[in-house]
Amino acid sequence: MQPRSSVSRRAIILGAGAVAAWASSPARALLAQAGDGGTASADLDALIAKMTVEEKAGQVTLMAAAWAGGAANALNPTSPSKSSFQQQLADVRRGRVGGVFNGNGAEMARQMQLVATGKSRLKIPLIFAADVIHGFRTVFPMPLAEAGSFDPALAEQTARIAAVEATAAGIDWNFAPMVDIARDQRWGRGIEGAGEDVLLGRIMADARVRGFQGRSGLTADDAMAACAKHFAAYGAAEGGLDYNSVDVSERTLREIYFPSFQAALDAQAATVMASFNELSGVPATANHWLLTDILRRQWKFDGLVVSDYTGDFELIDHGFAADEREAAKLAFLAGVDMSMQSGFYIRHLPDLVKAGDVPVARLDEAVRRVLALKAKLGLFDDPFRRIDPKREKQRVRTPQHLEVARDAARRSIVLLKNEKDLLPLPRSGKRIALIGPFVQGQRELIGPWNVYGTDADAVDLLSGMRAVASDPQSIVAVDGSGIEKPIAGGIEAAVSAAHNADIVILAIGESQKMSGEAQSRTDITIPVAQMALAEAVAQTGKPIVVLLRHGRALALHGAVKEAPAILATWFLGSMSGMAIADILFGVASPSARLPCSFPYESGQEPLYYAHKNTGRPNPPGPRQDYKTHYREAPNAALYPFGHGLTYGEIVYTKLDMGTGRLTAGGELTVVASIRNSGRQAAIEVAQLYVQDITASITRPVRELKAFQRITLKPGETQQVRFTLKRDDLTFLGQDMQPTVEPGKFRLWVAPSAQAEGVSDMFVLA
Repeated sequence: MQPRSSVSRRAIILGAGAVAAWASSPARALLAQAGDGGTASADLDALIAKMTVEEKAGQVTLMAAAWAGGAANALNPTSPSKSSFQQQLADVRRGRVGGVFNGNGAEMARQMQLVATGKSRLKIPLIFAADVIHGFRTVFPMPLAEAGSFDPALAEQTARIAAVEATAAGIDWNFAPMVDIARDQRWGRGIEGAGEDVLLGRIMADARVRGFQGRSGLTADDAMAACAKHFAAYGAAEGGLDYNSVDVSERTLREIYFPSFQAALDAQAATVMASFNELSGVPATANHWLLTDILRRQWKFDGLVVSDYTGDFELIDHGFAADEREAAKLAFLAGVDMSMQSGFYIRHLPDLVKAGDVPVARLDEAVRRVLALKAKLGLFDDPFRRIDPKREKQRVRTPQHLEVARDAARRSIVLLKNEKDLLPLPRSGKRIALIGPFVQGQRELIGPWNVYGTDADAVDLLSGMRAVASDPQSIVAVDGSGIEKPIAGGIEAAVSAAHNADIVILAIGESQKMSGEAQSRTDITIPVAQMALAEAVAQTGKPIVVLLRHGRALALHGAVKEAPAILATWFLGSMSGMAIADILFGVASPSARLPCSFPYESGQEPLYYAHKNTGRPNPPGPRQDYKTHYREAPNAALYPFGHGLTYGEIVYTKLDMGTGRLTAGGELTVVASIRNSGRQAAIEVAQLYVQDITASITRPVRELKAFQRITLKPGETQQVRFTLKRDDLTFLGQDMQPTVEPGKFRLWVAPSAQAEGVSDMFVLA
């Protein structure tokens, strides 16, 4: 907690009158008595007792900042304008708003907090929230890409830096991390999560919550409350269509979609956001079973639940509520404490309480949660603790932050293919042609859903390559085509550049607008104009390195699929060009692994490695009649979950499981030997998979149970050691209770979910 004199030190900025008003306010007087930033329930109750019903409804109302920041206006479906800022200040003065989000930095927050703490009746501080998904001004790789690092320490580090920068701009509360499991790559919003796997999703959820909230308590001026979203099963939208219906079994919810939320809450995430989708016919925003029975009663979550943007309004379009009043009632009674952007709570809760349709006790409960969050964040002790225009300039885009961004980007790049060791490239002696719509210009770099970072501050591929190469003039750049449309003469210029080069770097893929929220795709392939470019360049016969720019797994075809080297470079953020150049020239070795499976064809989606066997599985080899298979594609991924190459040559050589017997109270030690027989140092991610061969509930063909990152020198062999316990083999039985059944299990230590690696059977006694 900051010393109480921190308010008085700001007197010059804030004005002595405002400070005096806050110091003598009812809220300050009541809550200053409570320990730990004013969280004692008795003091909160005393403050609530002084509030009118309208002021209570104001506290549970969250609105987009009228003076919006960065790209917020473009990202939000309906955007306020700066001209309405005075009206929003008037609402703050009247106690009709509890907080705002995606505002325009410390100065905006300062002006609003002065009104809240100096001119409103009870002088309750506002809370300032934002979407800080993968960095603030320093932009890191999109979360899906960063999950490919298989390194939770990196995810915590980048989230910590995001919090340090965002809190300097007055932000108290972050609408992240998204912890949805995404198994259909047509769904564009997978960019915000950790991919298809439950274990990786849990680990990354834990890391990002700890990074955003810090480890010193929420009162620290560089801590911001995390929000686990979207509860629940948003990633299971039918057909990969955003906002679409979800209809999955309770077993699937509990085994696949709930665990990452439970991990976030175990990490003490302060808030949870309800999802847009309906779940088995009941929209999540009004789903009492989900928000109260599961979240509150079973999991004992006592924090704040907020709707997503106009989520309660959308109950009407779902056909679940007849009008605004009913929508507000249904969402509120289901368990949504705070309404985002619709304004329904401030408009309708007072009348609902007056009519007896909403118990006042429920309103007080929601208000208490809002006030408790503000207290935990230290706002009742110092409402300006995160509002400091000077600090806002000092904390952002520091050299240290940019170096971490470069490292994170390097560690997010996946080497999918590298025939005849085409990579790494020599830093001199070769003429290199950079071809494609993503090779030059400060655009399409930071990725979807970034409110405060800009492409203008990011490094493009050409700049990065020339900065790292020994001979910058040996590198030429030609766009060749647009992202979705051809350029007049573009292919001819690209072919000419390729003919004059020794090596072609083909940078192709998706625009930022093709991934993210509301960007579902039926055909997850490279756009036609770029494929025409790729085919023409391939005809030159020059060796091609494909750099994919993308927000999802893609189905690769033609010259792109057949290129001798392919890298998944996603959207990497501020230091994109530098990081890609580091990997291409061998300054760093690729170490990332795929967090989502690349299909052969779009029609395979949803595609994920942890699928079930059917009763008619097609055995290895050619397709057989009346077995499970597609006519056009194998029952496999082109590049599976966990896949990723290095500049070394990795060989899994030996597996030792001792007796191969796991007893009820014992442990099974698994030791695998891994050798780097190549000439380059390498980082390998060894992955432990298990299959329960026979069970009372059918089990996936593989499940990831653990992984380890190891560094191998050329010629070096190392052992990786895993420990399996009985609890690692738990699943939900027919009675929906956790169970473990004795029997045979297959185990792999392998470099991907489809690789054999080293494998054997063990027995659970």
